[in-house]
Amino acid sequence: MQRLTKVISLLLLTLGMGCFQVRQIAANEAIPGKQVAQQFIFKAGGGDDAKDVIIKYWLFLPADYRDNDSVPLMLFLHGAGERGDNLELVKKWGPPKLVEKDPGFQFAVVSPQCRKNERWDVEQMVALVKHLAGTYHIDRQRMYCTGLSMGGYGTWAITAKYPKLFAAAVPICGGGDPTQATALAKLPIWAFHGDKDTSVPLERSQVMVEAIRKAGGNVKLKIYPGVGHNSWSQTYANPELYKWLLSHQNP
Repeated sequence: MQRLTKVISLLLLTLGMGCFQVRQIAANEAIPGKQVAQQFIFKAGGGDDAKDVIIKYWLFLPADYRDNDSVPLMLFLHGAGERGDNLELVKKWGPPKLVEKDPGFQFAVVSPQCRKNERWDVEQMVALVKHLAGTYHIDRQRMYCTGLSMGGYGTWAITAKYPKLFAAAVPICGGGDPTQATALAKLPIWAFHGDKDTSVPLERSQVMVEAIRKAGGNVKLKIYPGVGHNSWSQTYANPELYKWLLSHQNP
């Protein structure tokens, strides 16, 4: 029955994506309380120009997943240093690192890996989120997006194009396009940045926050004094972050 449900969800997603298609390929079974390696094929384009893109990712389900009707989902986007074909690198920082020691983490966490020398692709990530939301017991009103550095940029980009897909966003030491502020104005956003960041200047976050505020948005920025590029370790270690995320739901 579960396999049939996955197939049906996949077919519905394929029809809804137009020229984009997703095809599930061999992967380990998801295990509550454990982070499991997964992968699927994203088929971009159509006809002779169609291209198969294999996306590898970690999937974590809370230990009490089977006892819940639905669980919140968190999409985590890593930084440039974790790109490549070694999925273990993705566990270096953030939520995929945390859940290795906390099987009771209250979110389902999807942590994809970006390919070497590439950047986060918005359509691929949205297809992945929709696929998982249709396959597992995910609360679609509580889906969140977060990322650090290059993943912070990815978070700004994804939520700007699909602001209604997520209930809240947490971009860390990233930057975006301030001309998209109006699209982000209704999405709760909590940004983080160190004021001594020489890799991604603090101004990248400040420009986005200022533009969204001018558009009437619900956004706040936490600046860490004396902190360089790694503003994510203390951010993801803060329990208040997760309470804040769960306080927001899509209408």
